[in-house]
Amino acid sequence: MNFLGDTVVAFPGRQPQQIGFTREELTRILDLYGRMVAAGQWRDYAMDFTRDAAVFAAFRRAAERPQARIEKRPALRNKQGMWTLVGEHGQVLKRGHELPGVIAPVERRLLKAIDN
Repeated sequence: MNFLGDTVVAFPGRQPQQIGFTREELTRILDLYGRMVAAGQWRDYAMDFTRDAAVFAAFRRAAERPQARIEKRPALRNKQGMWTLVGEHGQVLKRGHELPGVIAPVERRLLKAIDN
């Protein structure tokens, strides 16, 4: 097996069927989700794994648009960063190469919500 960063390529020369989160990335995202649930901000989540991107969407209520979406697009790794934080109305809030830096605005909002 070849190792390319955090990606394991089982069959060299073939494109992966879907993009996913590594265990460390998913642990970091679910930790944030758990803290937001405890603060009463989020109630539900959904994950989508496609050929181009892995998406974690967090909802305030199940029947509406996601309040936040965390996207991993490895094709953008060498350009603007493979991580994107998308807001409720589809606006890109933050892009970057590292997950902790991209989810920092949501963590700051969490600190403000607990202080109130």
